[in-house]
This record gives sequence, C-alpha cells and structure tokens, in this order.
Amino acid sequence: MSRFTLIKAVLGPVLRLMFRPRVEGAENIPGTGPVILAGNHLTFIDSMIMPLSLKRQVFFIGKDEYVTGKGIKGRVMAWFFTGTGMIPVDRDGGRGGVAALMTGRRVLEEGKVFSIYPEGTRSPDGRLYRGRTGIARLTLMTGAPVVPFAIIGTDKIQPGGAGVPRPGKVTVRFGKPMEFSRYEGMDRDRYVLRAVTDSVMSEVLALSGQEYVDMYATKAKAA
Repeated sequence: MSRFTLIKAVLGPVLRLMFRPRVEGAENIPGTGPVILAGNHLTFIDSMIMPLSLKRQVFFIGKDEYVTGKGIKGRVMAWFFTGTGMIPVDRDGGRGGVAALMTGRRVLEEGKVFSIYPEGTRSPDGRLYRGRTGIARLTLMTGAPVVPFAIIGTDKIQPGGAGVPRPGKVTVRFGKPMEFSRYEGMDRDRYVLRAVTDSVMSEVLALSGQEYVDMYATKAKAA
C-alpha cells in the first residue's frame, strides 16, 4: 500500500465528516496520461481537500519549509506532505519559478497529474486574481490538457488560511478539459502565453463564481 493510499484511507472519512465535500465533474479528468489541474486558491487546506477527493494521485508544488522541520514533528510533516503528492521546491529565490515549472514538466512527462494555482498565491480576500503565465508554458511545453477547477467554501472553514479548520461544506468543481495544440511551439510568445492563461482563468471564474480582479494577488497583498 502506497503512502498516498494509506493517507487517503485514514483522512478521507475524516474530511468527509468535517467538510461534506461535494465533487462535481470528476469525470472530466482523464483516467490515464498527463493532466494539468488549474484552479483558484483560497486557503491552505485546498491542497488537502482537492487531491484527496480524486481517484488519481495529484502532485503539486509546496514550500520546502514543510518538509525541512526538525525532530519527530518535522519528520511526520515531511512524511505526510510528500505522501499526499507535494513536491518541495524553494520558491523564494530568483530561480524558484523556473524550478517549479521544470518540476511540473517532469511530473507531466511521467504521465501523472499535476495541480497548479495560476494566481501564484492564496487570494487575500476571496476574489479571483490574474493568472501567471506558467500554466500556459506548462501546457504548451508538454501538450498536456488543462482541466480547470474551482474550490468553493474553504475560505469559510479556514479563514485567513491558518489555524484549525472548522466544520463546514466544501464544493470541488471540475470543468471540461482544455487543449491548446494550435499553439504548439509558441511557448515563448508572450501574447500567446497571456491568451492561454486568460482563457484558463475565464473557465476557473465561471466554475467558482468569484469576483475577478485584473491584477496579481501578490501586488494586492503588498498594497
């Protein structure tokens, strides 16, 4: 039994009891082959609820600080996070974005599912912010389809993104796969990258029903 299977078997019933997750459109995710899941990001627990709600294991980028803690607590956290599919990457340096992109490419070339939050960070106020073009580069470099998704309600059960989540109802909604083969070989064209990113974010917006803000979330947080 893999760590992911074990964690899902243990945590799955707990999550269902606490959050009563409703999963819509999971059939839109191909059963085999590389897939990019691209969605909104409201709070920390998004990265637990969405992956554990699917049959296929989902891999995603996480801060390396989650797996570098010392002592028993640090080892348990490392075992748990890497077992759920998190791949630790140092995203604080100037090459953090490149490392994340290359990691996603490797996962997809292995025929796996890779999840990404195009906003680049958690929404500071529950609205949907402008997507960064890494999602576009990833789909154009690998040819993997993009399945947009929206998580609804996690900002209510874990306000501010920290602390112990409170019981509540969560919906995870997946849209139809999107493919961009017509742009093959154009992963360095900034106009194409922006057009692809905006089309993905438009689908995420339709699924989530959030208010859209045409600026980067990082700038909103810094303001």
